[in-house]
Amino acid sequence: MLRRAEDLVVGQPAHAWVSGQLARAWGNDAFPPPSPREAFCLAAEQHDVGWADADRAPLLDDDGRPRSFLAYPRSEHVAIWRGAAPRLLAQSRYAALLVSLHGTSLYERIDPGAYPGDVAAAIRAYLDDERALQASLSAGLDPAEIDRNRRLLLALDRFSLALCHGHAATLAELEVPIAIAPGDGAWTVAPWPFAAARVVVGCEARRLPGTFADAEAARVALAAAPWVPLRWELKAG
Repeated sequence: MLRRAEDLVVGQPAHAWVSGQLARAWGNDAFPPPSPREAFCLAAEQHDVGWADADRAPLLDDDGRPRSFLAYPRSEHVAIWRGAAPRLLAQSRYAALLVSLHGTSLYERIDPGAYPGDVAAAIRAYLDDERALQASLSAGLDPAEIDRNRRLLLALDRFSLALCHGHAATLAELEVPIAIAPGDGAWTVAPWPFAAARVVVGCEARRLPGTFADAEAARVALAAAPWVPLRWELKAG
């Protein structure tokens, strides 16, 4: 779950949906569209599918507000990612492969030795199991294409997170880095990677004011919280 200003929270799957919208708009002479397109777009919009249950019953921070995914306890975090790729296997082997690679790309930045023994063991087991799954799912596929799509998914994840959090970012995962920044009524994107001259993406947040005594109270309040549409217009910078 993402925490925004003004008591707004955005579910991880909602943020991922924005990544999928960006993926469907992506592609021009300078930035080739993803291929295979439909499988990639499915992976982009479902890359946080593992968070669906957690975001409906969020943990609480010490301030009584729902905890950001950035502050989730590592043991719960790795368990969420362990369940992500299998949820997509019934839909698409390729999408499941990309979601698995997305998770391990994030976890390869983490030093297991910085955590207690049981958590470190869970991280290592997750990486080992995902790599075995990836070896199975990638059989017969082009390794260069898979890695290109893995990096594009990382970039679109960062793109969507920047929009949802409202801060500038540089998509350094791409061969040609892209800078995005909030502006007066629209976000600037340079260089421009989309087919259309104007792109609008969006999702829905929930308005969740106040603090909560326990997770059950937060779950009940979240289920009844009003929906708030979020919309971002993108233009060439």
